[in-house]
Amino acid sequence: MIGARDTVRDFYDKLSKGDAPGALGLMAPDIEWTTMWHYKVDGRGPEKVAEGLFKPLMAEWSSFSLVPTEFITENETVVSLGDFTGVHRSTGKTSNARYAHVWTVRDGKITSFRQYIDTLAIAEARV
Repeated sequence: MIGARDTVRDFYDKLSKGDAPGALGLMAPDIEWTTMWHYKVDGRGPEKVAEGLFKPLMAEWSSFSLVPTEFITENETVVSLGDFTGVHRSTGKTSNARYAHVWTVRDGKITSFRQYIDTLAIAEARV
């Protein structure tokens, strides 16, 4: 079985390759997903993450990337620090926002996610 940090790295890798189904497949059936910006995941589960986050994110941003630059791991908890870069579809503005993501991984599956991001940098690209 792979470790918690490897599971989180695999998640980012799958997203960077456009493999949303693969990223969703790393999630536990009852994953809890908490964001800090205008997207809202109502309920638990990969399907709720796809509906509340992935679909609106892809609709709003013509391109985006999440690039982790550092991982801090203790037992089942992984904190990734990194950069969100995206081009807003409506405004054409680029956003560069630092983030911290807090992941919990049990038995090789992501069971929870909490996002902390520079919401001002995101908001400035939206107007």
